[in-house]
Amino acid sequence: MKSITRKKPLEELERELSGLDRIFIVGCGTCATMTKTGGREEVLDMKDHLQGQQDKVVTGWVVIPTACDDMTEAVLKENGKAIQAAECILVMACALGVHRAVEYYPQKPVIPALDTLFIGVEDSPGSFSEVCGQCGQCVLGETAGICPIVSCHKGLLNGPCGGTKDGKCEVDPDKDCAWTLIYERLKGQGRLDLMRKFHPPKNYQVVPRPKGIKIA
Repeated sequence: MKSITRKKPLEELERELSGLDRIFIVGCGTCATMTKTGGREEVLDMKDHLQGQQDKVVTGWVVIPTACDDMTEAVLKENGKAIQAAECILVMACALGVHRAVEYYPQKPVIPALDTLFIGVEDSPGSFSEVCGQCGQCVLGETAGICPIVSCHKGLLNGPCGGTKDGKCEVDPDKDCAWTLIYERLKGQGRLDLMRKFHPPKNYQVVPRPKGIKIA
């Protein structure tokens, strides 16, 4: 599964970088490279834009193989001089990559260049879809591996709404109705009896914010 991101509007970045003229850029060689939002090419484009269009000084840049794991610390240390020479760090990675940079350089402004949209999978080259809402109360075992929380526009837990037609969603007619997909898959598995099971309203107390867990 990958963190799916999109580039922030340049106007928003200009506001965030106002008064910060010396910048170090961090990209990610995994998810952001796959989504073409923070790989080598995008980092170099950002460098050219900042220096050519905004008269900023880019003290250095790096594309960390995986910006959210423990390797981040080692790579940032290798680029310590360039980072110290910068007034801020511009992170072209998901929110986890931003968090990592903040951990290691809490004294410097860390500016996200991307918006983190969802955790998903690649259906086909360049096409991604959300598969998990991290809701803390998984029902995949009873819905044939299709999550109604993220696959249904209304997040319905007990079957389709009255607007589904010919297996399509009333909110997006080009989208398959999640519950039609669940029905067909359960039918193929010989488990249609699960369609008659009532799911009570979700217990949102199982996903308090901020999330955290300690494994004994």
